[in-house]
Amino acid sequence: MLYHLLYPLHTQISAFNVFRYITFRSIYAGLTALLICFFIGPWVIRKLQALQIGQYIQQDGPQTHHDKAGTPTMGGTLVISSVVISTLLWTDLTNFYVWITLLATVGFSIIGFIDDYLMLIKKRNKGLTARGKFASQALLALLIGFLLYIFPNFDTHLTIPLLKNVSPDLGWGYILFAAVVIVGTSNAVNLTDGLDGLAIGPMIIAAVTYMVFAYVTGHFKIAEYLQLSFVAGSGEITIFCGALAGAGLGFLWFNTYPAQVFMGDVGSLSLGAALGSVAVITKQEILLVLVGGLFVLEALSVIFQVGYFKMTKGRRIFRMAPLHHHFELKGWPEPKVIVRFWIISIMLALISLSTLKLR
Repeated sequence: MLYHLLYPLHTQISAFNVFRYITFRSIYAGLTALLICFFIGPWVIRKLQALQIGQYIQQDGPQTHHDKAGTPTMGGTLVISSVVISTLLWTDLTNFYVWITLLATVGFSIIGFIDDYLMLIKKRNKGLTARGKFASQALLALLIGFLLYIFPNFDTHLTIPLLKNVSPDLGWGYILFAAVVIVGTSNAVNLTDGLDGLAIGPMIIAAVTYMVFAYVTGHFKIAEYLQLSFVAGSGEITIFCGALAGAGLGFLWFNTYPAQVFMGDVGSLSLGAALGSVAVITKQEILLVLVGGLFVLEALSVIFQVGYFKMTKGRRIFRMAPLHHHFELKGWPEPKVIVRFWIISIMLALISLSTLKLR
């Protein structure tokens, strides 16, 4: 909105020429989202408390979590609102990819909101059924994959990290592949959201990493130099990633240990879907396994735990899944688990960025 209002005035006022630069708008999109969270956050927390929307703690979880019962949740509404408002303010709203990322973010936030609403307000024990939640996620992700597939400028070739000459064309199969990436990332972030600040920290790191990927893949000369797939128009997604990172920092102010508010499914599902859609648009889908490696480890720990439990009729690999609970039960204080997992996320992000030159 600001881009459309102010950039056309650069012919009369040269200072407005800065709005043409993606880097400038990305920085201020991040700051805008952060400030929205920072100033609106206390009001949102008070509102959630007044509505008695408090966290439900499962009885089979770690005993140290029981004192968190009643902490306001559904704080993801604050994050998503900040991202959407900031994106609308600072991006070129004629850009197709901007609307795709917003569709993924808002669409999955609605699914998460319904799940939280049924569980926390309507007191339905598990919220949406697993089948209903997955079906709604899959349908929305397939729609996003289809819209990308029919978009004239989008390429269905798959980028393989480290292998510059290997780029298979998935054709219509790319619709299914994109859906798997988006749904998988959404649920992986959701599983990671179990400790104060644990999910939002790596989310900020991943958003900053994909800011770099979006910028270089949307810049023809840089993409050509680095031998990356050039995606015309994807540069605007840098601004969306900036808003994600800024909103994450703003939310972390209130979500850091001991948390004043939790994000709930409305936040974790939508942030994961946003990250997955950005990975698909920037043609860095496979590299998301490394950038979001912590999310992958958390999801795999659940899959392996459940599978092994069924195969061995009651035996476990971990003391408890997801993985962060395993380390809690080993005696690690919650802040230590959180910070060490953040450190791992930073290491994985740096390795991911190094692949830009390893081709």
